[in-house]
This record gives sequence, structure tokens and C-alpha cells, in this order.
Amino acid sequence: QVRLVESGGGLVQAGGSLRLSCAGSTRTDTYYRVAWFRQAPGKDRELIVSSRKSIPETYYANSAKGRFTIFRDDAKKMWSLQMNNLKPEDTAVYYCAAASRIVPGRKAEDYNDWGQGTQVTVSS
Repeated sequence: QVRLVESGGGLVQAGGSLRLSCAGSTRTDTYYRVAWFRQAPGKDRELIVSSRKSIPETYYANSAKGRFTIFRDDAKKMWSLQMNNLKPEDTAVYYCAAASRIVPGRKAEDYNDWGQGTQVTVSS
């Protein structure tokens, strides 16, 4: 497993915005799928968004639809998550993830590379 490098996160008031970024590993030739997960205290890790390379197929969890957008630069192996209209229930540790093979991408075990996690806290 390769460690991806995350940045962004922090404390924001409800209704505010944050952008998370993730950089892939130079040791990996291609990431076929990239994603963002989050995990709140006492809860399971939850898939927020998953995006497949080359084919316009992006999955958003219902909790993210209309508020979160994934951007990816495959040439630079970088992707980001723009989060708007944040709510207190979005408070969690956010993880970027990437798969170097073609996978469905709905489960955490589909991904072989992970970021270290970054805390997002939304105050009411």
C-alpha cells in the first residue's frame, strides 16, 4: 500500500466551503479509479465519491450530491474534492483513495493506495 498525500481540511462554519487535495504516488503508473471516503467517530468508513479514469463515470453518495464535486488531473496524478454548503454532519476524517487496477470502486477494499486522512470539522 502506498501512502497518498492529502492537504486541506480544517474547521469551517455550517454553510461554508472547503477543498481537499490529494497527490498520487510517482511509483504508480496509472490510477484507474480515485475516490474520497470519510469516517465519523463511531461510524464505518463511508464512500463519498468515486471517479473512473477516462470514462465519465462518477458516483456520488446521496449525502454528497449537489454539494461536493471531485476534480481530477490524471496527468499530474492529483485530484481534489470541493465541498460546498457544509453541514455539521459532514464532520469526519476524510481519506483519499486510489486503485491502480480496474475495480467497481464502491468498497474500501477496492483501493490499494490511501491518504493519511484529514480532519474536517463543521460547526453549527
